[in-house]
Amino acid sequence: MTGHDHQPGHFLPGPPDHPLMESLPSDESGLPGISELTGESAVVRELLLALSVGFMLPAPLPQSLENQEGLEAIVAAARDTGLLLSDGTVVGTARYALLKRTPTPHLRALQRELVEKVVAEGRPLDDLARDLARSGLQDARVAAELEDAANNALDTDPQLAVDLYAEAVLAGNSGLENSAKRAQAAAATGDLDGAGRIVDRLLALPEPPDLRLGVDVAAAVWAQRGMLARSAETYSWLGPERLDGSAPLAAVAMIGSGNAGRAEEILSAGPPSGSPTLLAVALALTQEGLRQTLGPAPHAALPELIRASDMMNASAAAIPLPETPGALAALCALHNGEPASAENVLRAALAAGQGGDAARPRLFLLQAWSAMQQDNADEARLAINEAVKANHWSLVPRDELMLAALEVGLARRGSDVHGLVVAWDKAREAMMHVSVDLYSLLPWGELMIAAARLRETRRVAHYLDAAWELLRKLGNPPLWSVPVHWAAVQAALLSEDPAGLAPHAAALVRASEHSQLAAVLAAGGKAWVSVLAGRFEAPDVEAAARGLAGVGMPWEGARLAGHAAAHAEERREMVRLLACARDIHPQGAPAAAGHDRTAEPRNEVAGAPAVENPGAAAGDPSGLSAREREVARLLLEGKTYREIGEAIYISPRTAEHHVARMRRRLGAENRSELLARLRLALGDGYPPP
Repeated sequence: MTGHDHQPGHFLPGPPDHPLMESLPSDESGLPGISELTGESAVVRELLLALSVGFMLPAPLPQSLENQEGLEAIVAAARDTGLLLSDGTVVGTARYALLKRTPTPHLRALQRELVEKVVAEGRPLDDLARDLARSGLQDARVAAELEDAANNALDTDPQLAVDLYAEAVLAGNSGLENSAKRAQAAAATGDLDGAGRIVDRLLALPEPPDLRLGVDVAAAVWAQRGMLARSAETYSWLGPERLDGSAPLAAVAMIGSGNAGRAEEILSAGPPSGSPTLLAVALALTQEGLRQTLGPAPHAALPELIRASDMMNASAAAIPLPETPGALAALCALHNGEPASAENVLRAALAAGQGGDAARPRLFLLQAWSAMQQDNADEARLAINEAVKANHWSLVPRDELMLAALEVGLARRGSDVHGLVVAWDKAREAMMHVSVDLYSLLPWGELMIAAARLRETRRVAHYLDAAWELLRKLGNPPLWSVPVHWAAVQAALLSEDPAGLAPHAAALVRASEHSQLAAVLAAGGKAWVSVLAGRFEAPDVEAAARGLAGVGMPWEGARLAGHAAAHAEERREMVRLLACARDIHPQGAPAAAGHDRTAEPRNEVAGAPAVENPGAAAGDPSGLSAREREVARLLLEGKTYREIGEAIYISPRTAEHHVARMRRRLGAENRSELLARLRLALGDGYPPP
C-alpha cells in the first residue's frame, strides 16, 4: 500500500478541464452536466459512476448492473460517449463530476457494496481503502485494513504509517487502540510535538491500550529533547510490575540521569518475559554493558556494548529508544580513549540503519566527534553535513547541543578565533534547551574549555555543577569522569587557575589505578603545569605528548609539545619538541609545495631565517607562500609571535622572520600598513583582527 499507484477505476478526482468537457452540458458550477444523461442513458451514467467509485470491468460490478440485460451494449454506449477509456477507466474530469454531484447516500451505498464484494472475494482493498477513507467513507473493514497496513509499514516507512493511521481515523477508527503506534510513527518522522500530544492523551486514559509502548515512545521523545531525567521519570511512573521487556530501556534512562540504584531495582525485579530474540538479546547486552561502565574496571563494558550494537543491527528493529546501543558503544569508546573503535561501531550502525531515521543524525554527529578527536577536521565536517541533511526535519535539541559543541571544538582546534566566537554564540543558545545527562558529558567538557578560553565560564557554571553532581551520584565512575576531569584541567590552565586545577589533577591520579586513559591524562596535565612553570624536561614533555596522541588526542599532544618548544631554553630541546609536535600533528604545520618540513628546524638551529621557496608563491596572486599565508592569518587574528609559533609549531623567532619577509615583499612601511595589505592579500571575507 504505497499511496502512489491507483488501480483502474479507483477514486482519484481531478479538475474539470478535460477537452471532452466541451461535449457535455455544464451548469453554473462549471461541472459537466452528467445529470443531462437521462432516459436510455441513465444506465450508462450508473455504469460510469460505479467505475468512478472503484468497480471494475468485467467484474466486480454493482448488483444492479450485473443483473442488467445487454451489459456489453451498455459498456459500448459508455465508450461511445468518450468518457470511458479503453482500459476501463473513466475520464478524470467526468469521474470528478460524477462523484461530486451524486447524492451522498447513493455514493456511500455503492462504496459499501464495493467493499463487500472485494472482501467476499478474499482480496485486499489495498489503495482502494485509502481512496475510500479520503472520500469520507466510514467503514470498519476499511479502517481495519488501513491499520494493518500502517502496522506493517511502521518499522520500514514511518511516514507512510503516519498517513495510513490518519486515514484509518477518517474511516471511523477511534485511534485509541493504535495510539502508541501512531505516536511511534510520528516520533520516527521527527514530529516530537505530535508524538508527545498523542502520548499525553494515551497516558491520561484510565486503562490505556499498549501502555508500555506508549511509555517507550514518551521516554524516547524526552531523551531526544535533551531531558533524559524525564525519560527516567516516565518509566518510574509505569512501575517495575508493568515494565517487562522495557526494563533495559528504563535502565538506560535511569543510569543516564544519575539514578543507578533505581535501575538496579528494576533489573533485579525479574527477567523480562518472552523469547530470547535478537532484539531482546541486544537490549539485555546494552544494560549489562552500561552497568559495567560504572564499575572500577570498565574494560569489559566496551565489548559488551559492541555486541549489543551488533545484535541490534542484525534485528533490524526500529523501536523507540532513549539511546541506541551503537551510540552507547561509541560513547564508551570515546570516553575510554579509543576513537577508532567508536568509528567502526558507528559505521556499522549507520550501514544497518540502527534506530531508523530518527537515530541517524546522532550517529553521524558521534562519528564527527570521533574524527575531531583524532584530529581529522575534514572528516568531522563531512560527518556533520551528513547529520544535518540526514532527514527533512531539523535536528532535535539533544543533537543541536552536540553539533554546537562540535563547531566550537573544530574552531578551537583550528585556532579560528572568529569562528570560535560565532560557534560559542550558537552553543549558548543550544545549551538553554537541554539538561545535563551522562551521555552528553563530552559536549559539556568541550564547552567548559571554550568558556575558559573566552572568559565566559559563568555561562556554563550551572550546567557544570549539574555534571559534577551527576557523576557524584553515580560514584564518580572512572570511564565517564576522567574525560571531564581532563577538560577541567585544560580549562583551569586557560584560566590560569592553579587552585581550580589541583582537584581535577588529583582525580586523574587517583583514577590511574583503574584507567590507562587517566594515567596518560594525568601525565599530560603534569607536563602542562611544568611547562607553564618554566621547569620541565623535554623528554618528559615528549613522552606525555606522544601518550596523548596514543589515546586518540593528537591535537592535544602536539599543542603541549609546541608550547613547550616555544618555552625551551636550549635550541636542541626546541628542535626536539617541534619535531615531536609535527610528528603527531603533521597537518598543524602545512608546508609549501616542494618545501621540506625539516628545513625550518635546521635553520632555527643555525639561527637563520627559514629558507624562502620562491616557487611556492608563483601560483598565488598574493605573492605569499602557503606558510606565509598561515602566519598572516594568525597575525590578523591578533596573535603574538609566540602564539603563532605555538599554533603551527615553529619558534617565535621563525614567526618573526616570516612577518619581516612579508613586510618587505608587500612594501609595507609600518605594522598597520602591513595588516591592511595582508587583509587584501588573503582576499574578501577574512575577518578583521
